Amino acid sequence: MRALAALPLVWRGGSVGLARAQHGSHPSSAPLRVGLTPAFLHDSHTVVERWRDYMIRHLARPVEFVLRDSYRETMDLFRLGQLEFAWICDYPYLQLRRQVRLLAVPLFRGRPEYRSYLIVNAADSATQSIADLRGKLFAFADPLSNTGYLVPRYQLHLIGETPERFFAKHFFTFGHRKIVEAVASGLADAGAVDSFVWETLAELSPTLTGRTRVAWRSAPFGFPPLVAHRERVGEEPFGAMQRVLLSMRDDPEGRDLLADLNIDGFIAGAPELYDGVAKMMRALGEPPD
Repeated sequence: MRALAALPLVWRGGSVGLARAQHGSHPSSAPLRVGLTPAFLHDSHTVVERWRDYMIRHLARPVEFVLRDSYRETMDLFRLGQLEFAWICDYPYLQLRRQVRLLAVPLFRGRPEYRSYLIVNAADSATQSIADLRGKLFAFADPLSNTGYLVPRYQLHLIGETPERFFAKHFFTFGHRKIVEAVASGLADAGAVDSFVWETLAELSPTLTGRTRVAWRSAPFGFPPLVAHRERVGEEPFGAMQRVLLSMRDDPEGRDLLADLNIDGFIAGAPELYDGVAKMMRALGEPPD
């Protein structure tokens, strides 16, 4: 395993590779803009640039990656029609469902799914569920994160509680790795983190995750998908992009990129993968779009 997808990006509110992308096979074509959030990519330009160049060659048109620091910023760009594609969390996907089409779902360890992990400091041997954390300091990821916000809120809902009433204090880190760091250092008593991020960090930084303990694991949810803008992306570019993603496992360069992203490949997927997320949203009075 090399540089992996779970670490935060160093770019702040920018885009990657537009100038170079305009020298693709069809420089007169408008770039296909692909939105990315900090949840998935390594803190190096290299993987992003290689993936973009791979897409340019296989799509024979310019590609621009647009990176933002939060799910909300990426969703806003989508709503404004400033992105054709995006890799987003499953929670925002359901909120945007009328505006997007499911393009592809990553495979992690052979399955199109991930979980929410409730983590505590390694010194805490007592906590077994969120119900054991009354009066504690809790770290959430992002207000639009499934594993880092929706799942723990739903678990509190099941016991008739809300974060405001239940915790002494809670805060957002806007990054899953930052949750692990907060819990490991004692800045937070506990947090809810993406299993993909925690498991990746366990391989990259075992001394960091070793200072935490996974106290509870959720049921599996559909892995955060890649989506296409329903109005801006026609059948031809949708099909072309989907074919490129789904065929990455079939050539050496594609497999090398997948290894750097720490995923096994992509499948077309189905909306039903996200029924569990939709159930939680409805329970919390947030019916999917």
